[in-house]
Amino acid sequence: MEPKKNPHLDVKRNSMLYFFMGMTFVLLMAYLALNWKTYYSEDTWDLGSVKVNEDLIEETPFLKLKLPDPPQPKIQSPPEIQIIDDEDDLEETFIKPNESNQDTKIAEVDDIQVVEDDIPDTVFFSVIENAPIFPGCENESTEKEKRECFQEQMLKHIRKNFRYPEVAQEMGLEGRVNVIFTVQKDGSIGDIRLRGPHESLEKEAARIISKLPKLQPGKQRGTPVKVPYSIPITFKLN
Repeated sequence: MEPKKNPHLDVKRNSMLYFFMGMTFVLLMAYLALNWKTYYSEDTWDLGSVKVNEDLIEETPFLKLKLPDPPQPKIQSPPEIQIIDDEDDLEETFIKPNESNQDTKIAEVDDIQVVEDDIPDTVFFSVIENAPIFPGCENESTEKEKRECFQEQMLKHIRKNFRYPEVAQEMGLEGRVNVIFTVQKDGSIGDIRLRGPHESLEKEAARIISKLPKLQPGKQRGTPVKVPYSIPITFKLN
C-alpha cells in the first residue's frame, strides 16, 4: 500500500507565489535605496580656514614729500612821479613831422635806382612761362596748345628724318637714345647731349636733332632764356 501525502502539508505547493513575493520585495528595496535623498541639517558649508603667516605681511611705508613753495610774484614798484614847481622852465621835445609839404624837394627820376628782375639764364621747358615755338605753331591761341604743337612737330621731324644706321642693322643693335638739347636765346639748337646703347645710334640721333629748324626762343617774363628739352628716340628693327 502506497503512502499518501497530505496536500495541505506539501512544501512546494505555493513555492512560485513565495518566489514572486520575494522578488517584488527585493526590487522595491532597491528602488527605495536608489531614490533615497538626504539633506544637510545646516545651510552653511565648512570651507575650512586659511592661515596666513603674519611675518610675510609687509607694511607699505608712506613717503611724505615736501613740495617746494611756489615762487612769490614780483611786485613792481609804481613809477616815481616827480613833482616840479610851476616856476621852473621845462624844455619840451619837438617832434618833426614826416609829412611832405610844398617845400619838400622831389627826387629826380635819374636818381631813383630800379632793381632789375632776377631772371635765371636757363628755365626748364615744363616751368617756363612762354615755351619755345616750333615753326607752324605760331597761330595757336593758348600756351598749352603751343606746347602740344611743339611736341607733335618734334615727333614729325624725327619720323621724317629717321634713318636706321647700317652698322647697327648688321650688328642687330636696338635700344633707346635719350637726347637732351637746349634752345638758345636766339632760337638755335645747342648743347646736345646723348646717351644710348651704341655710338652709331647716338650719332644718328645727333644728326636728326641737328636738322631741326630755327625756333622762336622761350621767354621768362618777356626775356629770352635758354630752355633745355629732352626727348627719347627709339631704334627697333622690324
